[in-house]
Amino acid sequence: MGLTTNPQQSPSMAESPQQEQNTAVSSSSSRFKRVCVFCGSSAGKRDSYSDAAIELGQELVARGVGLVYGGGSIGLMGLVSQTVHRGGGHVLGIIPRSLMGKELTGETVGEVKAVANMHQRKAEMARHSDCFIALPGGYGTLEELLEVITWAQLGIHDKPVGLLNVDGYYNYLLTFIDKAVDDGFIKPSQRHIIVSAPTAKELVQKLEEYVPVGGELAKNMWEVEQQQQPQLVGFNTTTALQTEVVLS
Repeated sequence: MGLTTNPQQSPSMAESPQQEQNTAVSSSSSRFKRVCVFCGSSAGKRDSYSDAAIELGQELVARGVGLVYGGGSIGLMGLVSQTVHRGGGHVLGIIPRSLMGKELTGETVGEVKAVANMHQRKAEMARHSDCFIALPGGYGTLEELLEVITWAQLGIHDKPVGLLNVDGYYNYLLTFIDKAVDDGFIKPSQRHIIVSAPTAKELVQKLEEYVPVGGELAKNMWEVEQQQQPQLVGFNTTTALQTEVVLS
């Protein structure tokens, strides 16, 4: 008996738009496994900030990159984490136990890692990430951002650091950094530690192409020891010098 052909493709052979999207995602490649995102627990007053958070989440999903963030589901933090989670990406929220009440931060999506304090939170976020991106935010976002920039300057890590400069939000910060370079407080080569772009797609592509800038202590091997009390950062040099700095 001869085989007949059906003009319609069988369900097992046909791909829905969602399946095609998933195939495209799975075929994407990135140098990063996880990206740490710093951003506000507020959404801000401009719709463009929320749009940028969603677009960043979509870009991470499209590249098959997981998200590490400070936990919670409110503000820009909630938007980017929910976008990655709904897109099938891995989300790791790292949050101090004192902030885990839903009335403070909302319910964290994805995997949750509770830590003892803010110092340990930052150390864990850095340890689990291959790259850092700052969306618009306030004091907390700036503090986290400037710390990882300083660590890069010192040679503690060589992970890329990016600013998603939505509607020029970080223009004044970049102007300040340029002033610090001009006045001799930051070396010109270290100005390039920070990568900035106005859109998520452009920023992530720049970070993919980033070449690390050597720091003052780049020849040292730094170790971050995860301890609850106290939180310690130490390094070993080729002369076997060991130093521990108590952060807590």
